[in-house]
Amino acid sequence: MKRRLRLGTRLALGLGALALAVFAVVGTVMATSMHGYLSQRLDAQMELTQTSLKKDYAKNGTLKGAAYGWYSVVYEVRDGVARPVNRDDLPADAEDMAEVALEVTGARTVYRTDHLRGDGTYRLRGCPVSDGVVLVSAAPMDDITWTVRRLVVVEVATFLLALVAFVVIGRAVLRRGLRPLSDMARTAHDITSHDLTDSARLPVRAEGGDGGVEVEELRSAFNTMLEHIDSSLAARTAAEQRLRRFIADASHELRTPLTSIRGYADLFRYAAANAPEEREAHLEKLRSEASRMSVLLDDLLLLARLDSAELETPLRLTDGDVAALAREAADAFRAARPTHPLALTVPDRPVRLAFDPLRLRQVVDNLLTNAAVHTPAGTAVALSVAESADAVVLAVADTGPGIPPPDQARIFDRFYRVDDSRTRGRGGSGLGLAVAHSLVAAHGGTVELASRPGSTVFTVNLPRHRHDR
Repeated sequence: MKRRLRLGTRLALGLGALALAVFAVVGTVMATSMHGYLSQRLDAQMELTQTSLKKDYAKNGTLKGAAYGWYSVVYEVRDGVARPVNRDDLPADAEDMAEVALEVTGARTVYRTDHLRGDGTYRLRGCPVSDGVVLVSAAPMDDITWTVRRLVVVEVATFLLALVAFVVIGRAVLRRGLRPLSDMARTAHDITSHDLTDSARLPVRAEGGDGGVEVEELRSAFNTMLEHIDSSLAARTAAEQRLRRFIADASHELRTPLTSIRGYADLFRYAAANAPEEREAHLEKLRSEASRMSVLLDDLLLLARLDSAELETPLRLTDGDVAALAREAADAFRAARPTHPLALTVPDRPVRLAFDPLRLRQVVDNLLTNAAVHTPAGTAVALSVAESADAVVLAVADTGPGIPPPDQARIFDRFYRVDDSRTRGRGGSGLGLAVAHSLVAAHGGTVELASRPGSTVFTVNLPRHRHDR
């Protein structure tokens, strides 16, 4: 695999390429400007010289005072032909000078840059002297060319040195500025799924530290990401553990009625062959265990639907009277649990709220049943309904022995029992309070427990304005 250049090197080279382009433009502009400036100076000098030559020619009929290396020729222009008057001052290649003389008409002055064979590049200037007489001068441009070339050489050398210094120093500065990113990369490489503790965090430097404010923000974002990953992994691990425990408990709970059904089925088959009078009793046992397993499966399905984010919450909200629902639940409890006296406290007026009557009744029944199952006969139970501007509060209390403090934190866990052996004997599966808690949460409310010997209170708080999860 081809090794890629580091970011600092690539940035330095990119900036070097940009600087090279800038240097090229600046050098070209400087060389062009210098050439133009020197050419204008030469044109001005030629104008002054020709003015002096015209005076000498008019006075003496000769040309004197021309600069060294210059050519100055007077042409007589007649019938489209330029004839030199002073032949001794002609260059070896005089054709271009004659062409310039022919281009001069009236008071018009002509400039041209041409290459004279055997002499080099010259600047030609033609101006009228008198009617039909034209003065043409040729000044060498070697000095201008040499000056511009030297300027170009100096520029190239200077720009190359500046470019090398720019890349080298720029790379060092960039590496220093990008060092925090390298630290983050090393930290990210060293991180494993088992090492997301505070030791993997990057220190957030104060203002003025390496990298500036932007790198500090990146460090903070990186640490925030690590914290999020850490919490997500912890939540996933906890969820996996809960799922394993839930599956194990569900399997255990389902195995008991299935084993009973299998046993009663064998007894039923035996009774059908040998003791027909016992068949109805065994059949009733089969129905009882099947009903128990059906209730357990219904609770598990309800919990799964409440937990699923992909399914809609299984609630059918309607506007109803919580006080009326509490009265119905109290009547049913008194009929089913005559050993536990129930005190009902509800307002005289209707307590209106948007709720699912079937599911909220299930919550109240589960709490009342829990109070009856886990307390001895004769224990007083109380059900009350209160309201405020923001919420409706349902409370189920009993005067039983209470729930031990170590168990209160897990009382709403699925399949959790305070006393496993006695609860199983009473037919509990450990899902009643878990179902009640999930249904209350689906209504947007909360359920809280306060328990001590002689007083256990489950308080359900239902907001009047439900917030979806």
